[in-house]
Amino acid sequence: MLDSIVDILAKNGLITAFVFVGLVLAVSNWCSAKLTRGQIHGSAIAIAAGLVLAYIGGSTTGGSKGLADIGLFAGVGVLGGAMFRDFAIVATAYGAELEVLKKAGWVGALSVLIGVVLSFVIGAVVAVLFGYTDAIAITTIGAGAATYIVGPVTGTALGASSDVIALSVAAGLTKSILVMIGTPLVAKTIGLNNPHSALIYGGLMGTTSGVAAGLAATDPKLVPYGAMTATFYTGVGCLLGPSLLYFMVAALV
Repeated sequence: MLDSIVDILAKNGLITAFVFVGLVLAVSNWCSAKLTRGQIHGSAIAIAAGLVLAYIGGSTTGGSKGLADIGLFAGVGVLGGAMFRDFAIVATAYGAELEVLKKAGWVGALSVLIGVVLSFVIGAVVAVLFGYTDAIAITTIGAGAATYIVGPVTGTALGASSDVIALSVAAGLTKSILVMIGTPLVAKTIGLNNPHSALIYGGLMGTTSGVAAGLAATDPKLVPYGAMTATFYTGVGCLLGPSLLYFMVAALV
């Protein structure tokens, strides 16, 4: 009986993957609400759990695709592949309104550019300090420091290895958690108490989940404004990462 169920689930891998990811997200959101009181967003917990499960799957089977190396979870490899990832990014970008960003003025637009470049530089420097000398690896990890979406997009476009892309995701996840926890702690000090400052803050930090969770803990009314520029931040990062920023790194190394 059990073998028959496993066989059916394996043959319908993509559906199984949707159900499995849904369960992981449900548990992660519960942990976020009950164990961290919303200080750490459920998406961050889910990503961390995904990285752990990918390690377990790869080490158990000796494969290179993480959890997808296990037949029952083969659909996770499709669901987590480039096609669905890029579709999600495009869908997010379509949800943003350019007119709202224009209301922030040139300061809001400049904050997005500064945020992307500053995060990238910090990530690239850390990559160099850890011994990476290849332009593709440095660029991918630097892009990951921008967000855990920009890193994989950049790495895939440049042909980075899977371990480097995983590092970029880890870098972005670390940043997201720090922003989630740190935002309510520094909000009063930096004057993060109005829509205009939230727009600029979202542009500087960029990690949508981190900014949204941090602002929710500070003042829920500020969330849409910070998330708006953070969404544009992701788009700008995906454009600059595998193009201009890569060429700059390649010229330097």
